Amino acid sequence: MKKQAFQNPFVVGKYISDEYFCDREKETDFLIRQIRNGRNTALISPRRMGKTGLIQHTFSIPDIRRNFHTFFVDIYSTGSLAEFVYLLGKAVYDELKPQWKVLQEKFFQTIRSLRAGFSLDPVTGEPKFEIGLGEIVSPQTTLSEIFEYLEAADMPCVVAIDEFQQIGTYGEKNVEALLRTEIQKCRNTVFVFSGSKRHLMNNMFNSSSRPFCQSAISMGLEPIPLEIYEDFASSMFERYGRHIDIGVPERVYRKYDGCTWFVQMMMNELFALTEQGENCTEDKIPIAEHNVISVQENNFKDLLSRLAPKQKMLLQAVAREGDAKGITSAEFVNKYRLSSASSVQAAAKALLKNDMLTHTDDTYRVYDYFFAEWLRESF
Repeated sequence: MKKQAFQNPFVVGKYISDEYFCDREKETDFLIRQIRNGRNTALISPRRMGKTGLIQHTFSIPDIRRNFHTFFVDIYSTGSLAEFVYLLGKAVYDELKPQWKVLQEKFFQTIRSLRAGFSLDPVTGEPKFEIGLGEIVSPQTTLSEIFEYLEAADMPCVVAIDEFQQIGTYGEKNVEALLRTEIQKCRNTVFVFSGSKRHLMNNMFNSSSRPFCQSAISMGLEPIPLEIYEDFASSMFERYGRHIDIGVPERVYRKYDGCTWFVQMMMNELFALTEQGENCTEDKIPIAEHNVISVQENNFKDLLSRLAPKQKMLLQAVAREGDAKGITSAEFVNKYRLSSASSVQAAAKALLKNDMLTHTDDTYRVYDYFFAEWLRESF
């Protein structure tokens, strides 16, 4: 029997291999088709639905590995064009590091603005990337050089930029137009623009007044179908010498609306609570949820402590409501003793901006299911 690579097959927060990856066959085929045909893709879905895993899974497909250089950069934490350029340059460098003799020497020959940050280790002779954010003194120049380098690569390149809507928050003017101009020049490079704020991404790629309008094929990401995830969960338990009662995966799936990360996290904990040869029964679900929430409790307290009082009160109200509608109505304001409709509106705007609330079709919900449950239990 093949030795299992992990003690727990419900991997959370990273992509390992297709062995631990559930479904997304149609989505993978669609993304591969866009890449092969040189079309940019805008992958739009809520956070933690599995966008990053899908991209990394696609990049691991043998045909893609053989025929493309692939790069992944997460810009969620960036706040300026300089930070964007720094992370993009580092992602390109890190991906090519194992192929130094073939490609890396050309990196600093092409990206001339970063030469000062390049050196060789005096002992091993290996290249060292000692570039700090401060070395990006002319982001536009460095960005052009990075794209120039990708265009000169020996194989076509695929660049996936996660949380792409973040560029709209940068202080510099015309960042979208600048990036669009540079990307339009690319003939050897395909882009995957991944984003979790759907209204921002849809505006960016569909509004006629925006530079990226109609520059990419849009692709959504919905929850994995229940029946497919049920089969996946049951097969993983069986493969590892455990069993799971019929109905447990469905109850977990429905409790978290099929949102990939939360469902997977619960299944990870349920698996951990089930001994070899044992059955995972429904009575383990509240125990698993309690365990997952307990680990994150200090983070939840810290998040709450950073909020203004009116934001805190609204967040607690929405958590108690579950799916909250008409949050500025007199009924909702009076029910939860909130200050006023205008203060609720201002608090909601701030919470949405910080990804603590989600808003779909006039319905508000606390984004993090575990945080919402902790709020309901604590207040």
